[in-house]
Amino acid sequence: MKTIDELLAEGVAGKRVFVRADLNVPLDGTTITDDGRIRAVLPTVKALAEAGARVVVASHLGRPKGAPDPVFSLAPAAARLGELLGADVAFATDTVGESATATVAGLADGQVAVVENLRFNAGETSKDDAERAAFADQLAALADVYVGDGFGAVHRKHASVFDLPAKLPHYAGYLIATEVGVLKKLTEDVQRPYAVALGGSKVSDKLAVIDQLLGKADRILIGGGMAFTFLKAQGHEVGTSLLQEDQIPAVTEYLERAEKLGVELVLPVDVVVSPGFPDLKAKASTEHTAVDADKMPEGQLGLDIGPKTGELYASKLADAKTVFWNGPMGVFEHPDYAEGTKAVAQALIDSDGFTVVGGGDSAAAVRTLGFDENAFGHISTGGGASLEYLEGKTLPGLAALED
Repeated sequence: MKTIDELLAEGVAGKRVFVRADLNVPLDGTTITDDGRIRAVLPTVKALAEAGARVVVASHLGRPKGAPDPVFSLAPAAARLGELLGADVAFATDTVGESATATVAGLADGQVAVVENLRFNAGETSKDDAERAAFADQLAALADVYVGDGFGAVHRKHASVFDLPAKLPHYAGYLIATEVGVLKKLTEDVQRPYAVALGGSKVSDKLAVIDQLLGKADRILIGGGMAFTFLKAQGHEVGTSLLQEDQIPAVTEYLERAEKLGVELVLPVDVVVSPGFPDLKAKASTEHTAVDADKMPEGQLGLDIGPKTGELYASKLADAKTVFWNGPMGVFEHPDYAEGTKAVAQALIDSDGFTVVGGGDSAAAVRTLGFDENAFGHISTGGGASLEYLEGKTLPGLAALED
């Protein structure tokens, strides 16, 4: 795929460059609680603007139902982008309508505009190829060149991700080029030992990637809510913890395969339990205790890996030359259940290997818990996209950027 450096070498002064970014940031009302995804696209936007392009930034935010919804407006993201750029950023109150047309027409060389949420238009996410293509035609009318830099959306077959690149000269932005380079290090050029830490709530979300990693990783550490399905498959009591009964056969098969292949599939040896789920906003201390993973009391809810497991996982990551982490080890949003996630994050920092935080909740945890982002080899902006790449799937947004 062609990169933005090739585009800049060709010259972009005076050209309208459509940048498909991922500004899907978490909001508390209109306040952005984590601007990591906006900062991630800055190098691309800044380089284009400094080269004299008229930059049109587009993104989705949340899951509106194909119609305008002020709750999901990109206005706060546009304002934050302007702050980070140190320049005025124009904002169009629609995506392909009168406001967008006028806003883009009003750009001078080196100026930047953000158009409103792409998903306010049904054509963006439509399953109908013709409807998506029609919306892509409207988007194409706003630009002369396309730059794909929204890595968090490349696994979606959406109009702005998949259909639009075919209608314009297209290039990969700096973020996508970086993300793909990192993923190749995890799949094609792996330095060993290769350790993977997987967490999160549902084991069903990670089955396909575990299936692929059983043939590639040396160690797979399991935490988060998904661990309880593994523990149940081993015959242990899991109380009222999150459990996917229907996934037990698949999990059992993976445990058997790991043993045959010589892959260490490491499960918690202790867990932190509580009678109920905590109030995440209150942050007040709750009733909780650490118990051995094979001695969980009935009626108790597992909310984090325990301290012995944190030490065990740190030891399994210590000598790894490549580490991929996706999914928190517990309910890290509450201080009583954040220690397991902290232990894994610190283990990555202490490692001498190439460490990758696989986006989504893991990236949010790193920032929420106060870790220095620069202490990790790479923090991905796309958890779902990273996982699907590791599963061996073809990602529509990347395929569309290939020549």
